[in-house]
Amino acid sequence: MAKHYLTVNVVICKKSPIHGTGVFARSNIAKGTKVIEYLGERIDSRESLRRCEGNNEYIFKLSEQEHLDGNVDWNLARFINHSCEPNCEALMEHGGVWIVARRNIRAGEEVTFNYGFDLEDYREYPCRCGAANCVGHIVAEEFFEHVRSQSALARERNYNSIEQSR
Repeated sequence: MAKHYLTVNVVICKKSPIHGTGVFARSNIAKGTKVIEYLGERIDSRESLRRCEGNNEYIFKLSEQEHLDGNVDWNLARFINHSCEPNCEALMEHGGVWIVARRNIRAGEEVTFNYGFDLEDYREYPCRCGAANCVGHIVAEEFFEHVRSQSALARERNYNSIEQSR
């Protein structure tokens, strides 16, 4: 895959149909392009845990000892929304995190990536990405089938409960 590097601001933040504020492409972005760096405060794992317990969802784990808290004013990438069919991915490079285009992105299209959440408390993080394969919750792709099977079981239990009450 060819690497493309941008030297101009190619994104803009505005109201998103997915959630709150989103990040959108100002112009066409080629697959493999580093769209934006995910910036933030470097913190240790203990401080990261403390902030996560306070519902900070902007933290990337860089290593066992070092994490990156993107909940800072100078990090426009914190406004990138999750999608179950993302057009970007977060890649670690030289101790930092870059949001890189997984495919060509059209001007005006919302920039998204999969947040990669684990299964802990996943029901508390509903997904509104609108993708054809949306699993309904913000989780890493590796957990899609598990979440789908749990949702199917819940629907079946709910259906059976309604039938029994008739």
